[in-house]
Amino acid sequence: MSTTSSFEKINLKIGPYEVIPLPTGIFGLDGGAMFGTVPKVLWEKSNPPDAQNRIRMEARALLLKSPGCNIVIDTGNGSDFILKYGEKLGSKFAEMYNIDPQGPSLQKSLSQSGLQFEDVHHVILTHLHFDHAGGATHEVNGKLVPTFPKAQYYVQKANLETAQHPNLRERASYYPANFEPLLESGKLKLLEGNKENLLPGISVYVSNGHTQGQQVVKITDGQNTLLYCGDVIPTSSHVRLPWVMGYDLNPLVLMEEKQKFLGPAADEKWYLYFEHDPDCDMAQVSRKGSDFMVEKRFQL
Repeated sequence: MSTTSSFEKINLKIGPYEVIPLPTGIFGLDGGAMFGTVPKVLWEKSNPPDAQNRIRMEARALLLKSPGCNIVIDTGNGSDFILKYGEKLGSKFAEMYNIDPQGPSLQKSLSQSGLQFEDVHHVILTHLHFDHAGGATHEVNGKLVPTFPKAQYYVQKANLETAQHPNLRERASYYPANFEPLLESGKLKLLEGNKENLLPGISVYVSNGHTQGQQVVKITDGQNTLLYCGDVIPTSSHVRLPWVMGYDLNPLVLMEEKQKFLGPAADEKWYLYFEHDPDCDMAQVSRKGSDFMVEKRFQL
């Protein structure tokens, strides 16, 4: 990624919400899979791979902190629980995905903002892949329970159905341990389609290019707008329309969805929040012919 000197450090507030990044764990995924048909000679310049061709990734959740209401968007890969309780997803999981035991965790990041799991009121899950919903549950006395005991969780019904009956390509990304305890506890609210003002100033919009029933999250107060991109635009490198992942089920659909979001983002100077960029929290973009490019990178 770009050097940190090219980032602008800012504090951002949207309506009543302080916008606070929640790094939850450094991990690695195959660079070729992350960039699909983009030649390695292009992506390795900004995303250098290790000896096993894995690129460094962040699982960056988001905290919207306000008086009396704290909202978390996505929960990362559950690295703090995986490293402590290997049996949740299997003892080889941390090794396979190169999870850094010295990296950040959901619990550490929350505590730095003065919060504990009990202080979170709402959790919006973009989708139930392990690197987005892995922190949604954890083990207490050998039993899997919701990580945020007082929170209402939200996910698209279509994505839950996909997670419960995954296709062959996605079977390795959906783990019942990450969502069954939410269902059993009655804390998972299922959404069907786009939802304006799901919570004050917060709307969700369905995307089906990466997986069925992903939802991106838009936070706005009419002056500042942030789009939590999830896996529609996982890193700042993926702003370019043709730069899609090998993991995406419907690449052409995803490119159309990216164009739909990037158009107003460029014209209205939205902040794009990247879940998997290891260095860059957010960016603003501009049009470049029929494509888009990063104009400014930000760290919160």
